[in-house]
Amino acid sequence: MLIVITGPSGAGKTTLIRRLLEKHPELKFSVSHTTRPPRPGEIDGVDYHFVSEAEFTRLLKKGFFVEWAVVHGFHYGTSKNEFKKSRFSDLILDIDVQGAKQIRNMNQKVKEALFIFILPPSRACLEKRLMARGDLSMAEFELRLRKASQEIKSYRLFDYFVINDDLDRALDQIEAIILAEHLRLSKMKKQIKEILNSFRMK
Repeated sequence: MLIVITGPSGAGKTTLIRRLLEKHPELKFSVSHTTRPPRPGEIDGVDYHFVSEAEFTRLLKKGFFVEWAVVHGFHYGTSKNEFKKSRFSDLILDIDVQGAKQIRNMNQKVKEALFIFILPPSRACLEKRLMARGDLSMAEFELRLRKASQEIKSYRLFDYFVINDDLDRALDQIEAIILAEHLRLSKMKKQIKEILNSFRMK
């Protein structure tokens, strides 16, 4: 299953995804390509594939990406190679609303996709979290707030919402959502048929 997790900057989705992957090593993470510079502690090929603008443009022209977007002035994209991981295990995509829309529009090719939106409990809380980062100029701070407002308006795109007012509770909710999706009848038809057939044999 493809698990698309999105949320505005400061909502906590990256922290939640990191904790989810630590707790569930069976889940795989889609490593995006980006043109933004690495932040302290980030590792190329683990957190992101860090590339130049010229390299990203070259890959884009080659049709290398399943989805891509410009976020806060930098390019981000999911490669087809990363996307193929979902054939073998659940794959987590940490992307923005633009990318989620592109994946949603691929419905003919992506039959088993789950869309989760991470929300801050309030605008005031989001402002506080963004200010606490200490690495944003006032212009960047205001840009992220405006973008958050725009992204939240796309709520109909998503299947589930998680309000991140408590990190442990939010993580529990994401785990419950993934489990519930795996227990849907449409995803368990093969197992159910095998069980029914075993009863018919008696």
